Amino acid sequence: APAAAAAEMAIEESGPGAQNSPYQLRRKTLLPKRTAAASATGASTSSTEAFGHRAKRARVSGKSHDLPAAPAEQYLQQKLPDEVVLKIFSYLLEQDLCQAACVCKRFSQLANDPILWKRLYMEVFEYTRPMMHPEPGRFYQVSPEEHEHPNPWKESFQQLYKGAHVKPGFAEHFYSNPGRYKGRENMLYYDTIEDALGGVQEAHFDGLIFVHSGIYTDEWIYIESPITMIGAAPGKVADKVVIENTRDSTFVFMEGSEDAYVGYMTIRFNPDDKSAQHHNAHHCLEITVNCSPNIDHCIIRSTCTVGSAVCVSGQGACPTIKHCNISDCENVGLYITDHAQGIYEDNEISNNALAGIWVKNHGNPIIRRNHIHHGRDVGVFTFDHGMGYFENCNIHRNRIAGFEVKAYANPTVVRCEIHHGQTGGIYVHEKGRGQFIENKIYANNFAGVWITSNSDPTIRGNAIFNGNQGGVYIFGDGRGLIESNDIYGNALAGIQIRTNSCPIVRHNKIHDGQHGGIYVHEKGQGVIEENEVYSNTLAGVWVTTGSTPVLRKNRIHSGKQVGVYFYDNGHGVLEDNDIYNHMYSGVQIRTGSNPKIRRNKIWGGQNGGILVYNSGAFLNICSCLFFLFWRSL
Repeated sequence: APAAAAAEMAIEESGPGAQNSPYQLRRKTLLPKRTAAASATGASTSSTEAFGHRAKRARVSGKSHDLPAAPAEQYLQQKLPDEVVLKIFSYLLEQDLCQAACVCKRFSQLANDPILWKRLYMEVFEYTRPMMHPEPGRFYQVSPEEHEHPNPWKESFQQLYKGAHVKPGFAEHFYSNPGRYKGRENMLYYDTIEDALGGVQEAHFDGLIFVHSGIYTDEWIYIESPITMIGAAPGKVADKVVIENTRDSTFVFMEGSEDAYVGYMTIRFNPDDKSAQHHNAHHCLEITVNCSPNIDHCIIRSTCTVGSAVCVSGQGACPTIKHCNISDCENVGLYITDHAQGIYEDNEISNNALAGIWVKNHGNPIIRRNHIHHGRDVGVFTFDHGMGYFENCNIHRNRIAGFEVKAYANPTVVRCEIHHGQTGGIYVHEKGRGQFIENKIYANNFAGVWITSNSDPTIRGNAIFNGNQGGVYIFGDGRGLIESNDIYGNALAGIQIRTNSCPIVRHNKIHDGQHGGIYVHEKGQGVIEENEVYSNTLAGVWVTTGSTPVLRKNRIHSGKQVGVYFYDNGHGVLEDNDIYNHMYSGVQIRTGSNPKIRRNKIWGGQNGGILVYNSGAFLNICSCLFFLFWRSL
């Protein structure tokens, strides 16, 4: 009979019902031990003992001894299903769960269940994905399924545990129920951000403030300590936490706020009178002298028509602004001035009424991987001695130039894409300077690069192509070094020099243009040397209307018309060049032109080497090598 009962239990525990259970019960079947015990005691063992009733203790010498638990007792301990234990654990807070995990291995496994910690975590922080905080000033959300930690919810809970929470309406409930929230002495709750800022300083906390879902209006947020303030909400956090001001700057960072952090929220400046002049010093974010806060994953909006959304000004102002969206503002997006610096990376800056970025008065930021587009003015504007290092930015579809440099500004722009500008790509004027290195400049409505009015930039190693007008346009006393660029596929000349401009143009490839290669006119000058000019639709080089460039050591070949064309009083020096394989003659001179031509190699022209006609002079031709023939008319 005991053996039959044991067999029935075995069938019951391992039958179809057990296999179809949604849970895997962690219990040990002690069936073999019970069966062996029943066989040893024989017929004297009752059927009730076989089902787990406690056996009487044996007495030895009148003294009682604690014996190991009987197999039946162990069975009852292990028989409790996991789902029942998990249900009990679901009523515990975080500290109680950690204590339960110390009881035994099974409790440790169950008390670290990710679902338990996710429910507890979302109740406190609201995040629907774990927010990791591995070090000061660094926060990021992770996908629980892909994170290396087996329980990222618990890991994040530990990292964020000690902090103050701004959760309107909850503070009264929290402090009125101390028994319900026993063990959460490391959490403080406030109704306003101003109260939280004061509270964390008085409590000597680490300055970690969670701002929960809601719209917070017209609070006085002046930060002068290294606090950390982060939005806490489900889904897209920054959309759910909105801090707005209608009178003053929404956030002001002052001296003492070194290493402060603000992240994952929407920051708005929305004055009642959008155009009032007294708002010109009011911003969404105002960062002043000697402070270096971190601004991360914020949405920044301003409806004021004067000033800027973000203003960084003064010596020692050096913020780090990353992963922010500064868009749809009715003024300048980001304004850096008065010797301010800072690091600005991976931001989205778009559809602002004025420039996406202004850099002025010795401002010298580092700006990397920003997406600056669809501005209603210029993309980036540096002026009045503004500087800065711009790297790997994508600047496109702005109403004026993608990048404007003016009035002694001297930025460095490296490996950026500047394209689809509604006017030009880069505009350097009024004594602007700058270094533009290894950029892609393409598909702009006007010239890819404009240089004018005594400006002197360096344009080096860029690809300038597929412009709706010219590649590089230098006029109005422009200067500059145009070096080692690949200029091709433009609708007008690859390089155009006019009106007393005098650049240095060397080591460029200028090819496959729909017009000429280099066009020098209206008293243009310049030194043009060691370039390769080929496969252009019109002349490789045009020199006209009183221009006097020096063309030296160039390879000008495979053109669909003339190699070098002097006309209408075009002058200059043509020396030590290789000019070959053109559909027309290698060199044409006409209508009062009188260049100096010496030591050139001219061959392969289908209409001759040098063709002089219509009063073109040819008295200064010497020491040239002609492989086919030379003809003058």
